[in-house]
Amino acid sequence: MNELIRINYETEIPSVSARDLHEGLEIKSKYADWFKNMSAYGFEEGSDYYTVSKNLETGGRTIEHDVSVDMAKQICMIQRTEKGRQYRQYFLDLEKAWNTPEQVLARGLKIADREIQRLKTDRAYLLEDVQRMKPKEIFSDAVSASHTSILIGDLAKLLKQNGIETGQKRLFIYLRENGFLMKGGNSKNMPTQRAMEMELFEVKEGSYIDSNGCNITTKTTKVTGKGQIYFINRFLGETA
Repeated sequence: MNELIRINYETEIPSVSARDLHEGLEIKSKYADWFKNMSAYGFEEGSDYYTVSKNLETGGRTIEHDVSVDMAKQICMIQRTEKGRQYRQYFLDLEKAWNTPEQVLARGLKIADREIQRLKTDRAYLLEDVQRMKPKEIFSDAVSASHTSILIGDLAKLLKQNGIETGQKRLFIYLRENGFLMKGGNSKNMPTQRAMEMELFEVKEGSYIDSNGCNITTKTTKVTGKGQIYFINRFLGETA
């Protein structure tokens, strides 16, 4: 069968270019006027045809339409011309071929292939997300059950368990230099205002009686569960 007009089989319902049909039927009136008249025969946009905006090689844009083969058949019948009869018969013959068992099977295989490709694409995106989220996932198991605060020395150990080479002394230096702990004075190694607002630390107060019988108050900086998550993700991100 000689091809009179190209059929688009990529969509759920086979379609043709209304402009190609206009040309093939040798319509004398302008395309825009002709299609406006044809679409007035009860056809609905979104089901029988779709409007397509295309760029012109000379600049600017043009409005065209993709119409279902069923709509194209009816348009051909409306023309009441030899060309209209010829094109309508062409569509009828294609429809018969379209519904043969071989074509139904071929379409099923094509749909299956598209689904396989979609799943492959989804898997690729998923793997990217896994790599992107890996630091958080590595750490989440370590602290998911942590509802208690830990000492900074214990945080250093936790960091080391997750592949971050640091120790308590180096961690204290890092936290001071990066504005999480106070650098000097009576408040040295106490959380900064910023760190407290971020809920990364809490200060535990205690007391004891010294050898002279004096009551001594102590303050200890401890890393909250939220702080543990924050700092291990931060370190893992810096070394990724």
